[in-house]
Amino acid sequence: MVVLPGGTSIGIEVHGDGPAVLLPVNPRPAEGEQAESMHQWDADPELGRSLIAGLTGFRVIAFDYEGHTLAHPRADTLTPDAVTEDLLAIATAAGAEEFAYYGYSWLALAGLQLALRTDRLTALAMGGYPPLDGPYAEMLAVTRATHEMPRSEGGAATPGDWDSAGFTLSTAQTRQFVTLYEALRGFDDHTAQVKGPRLCFAGTEDRIEYGERWGGVTVDIAGPLVRNREALEAGGWTVALLDGLDHLTAMPANAVLPVLRPWLEAALS
Repeated sequence: MVVLPGGTSIGIEVHGDGPAVLLPVNPRPAEGEQAESMHQWDADPELGRSLIAGLTGFRVIAFDYEGHTLAHPRADTLTPDAVTEDLLAIATAAGAEEFAYYGYSWLALAGLQLALRTDRLTALAMGGYPPLDGPYAEMLAVTRATHEMPRSEGGAATPGDWDSAGFTLSTAQTRQFVTLYEALRGFDDHTAQVKGPRLCFAGTEDRIEYGERWGGVTVDIAGPLVRNREALEAGGWTVALLDGLDHLTAMPANAVLPVLRPWLEAALS
C-alpha cells in the first residue's frame, strides 16, 4: 500500500523487470455483475491483467487510480497538481526514479499533465484523449451535467447508448471530475511543451454525441488526431488511429498492445 499526499492509501502491484512503466489500471479482474456489465459495453473485465501480461520485459507498476478516486472522492481537490503528486508518490514508493506512463481517456489527460510537471518521465503514451485540441470545454459540460443529474436516473442501459444509462455515482464522486475540468479551463494544449518520446492513439470512431441529459455536447476524440496528425508528428508525437474502433473498443488490451508494446520497446531501448 502507498500513502498518497492526501492521506489515503492505494494498493499497487509491481510485475516484471526492465524499464519502469506506470500503469493506472486495476490489476485485479472485475467479477460478478460488474464483469457482466463491462462485457455488455465491450469493456474488458481483465484489462489490467491483460496489459500486464502483454508488457513482459518491462517493470509494470499497476494501480487502480480511477477506482481509488471513486472510493475516496476529493470533491474540491482533484486538480491536475494533486493528480501529479499522487502519481509521483506511487512511482517513488515503487522505487522508480524514472518511468514511462500509459493512460487511457481521462487518465491519458492525467499523463499529459504529469509530463508537464516532472522531468522523471521517460515516455508518455496517451490513449483515447488527444494531446492537441482536447475536448476540455465539452468534458466540463458533461461532468457538470453528470454532477447535477438526479441519482439513479435511467433504466436498463443499452450498451453504447449513453442516454439510456442509469446513474448511481454520489455527488462527491461526480463533483471531483467537475473540479478537475474546471482547473483545466485555462489550459492551452497548443503551448504545452512535452519532451521525450510520445504516443497518442484513438479509434477512428471515437466520437460521442451526448444528449441534453448529459450536457448536449459532442466529445470528439478521433477528429483532433485526424486533423492535427501532421502537426503532432512534426512535433515529435507518434500518432496511431485504430480503424473502426470507438472509445470503448479501442481500450482493451488486444487493441492497445499492438500499438503500445512495440512503441515502448523502441522508446525505451
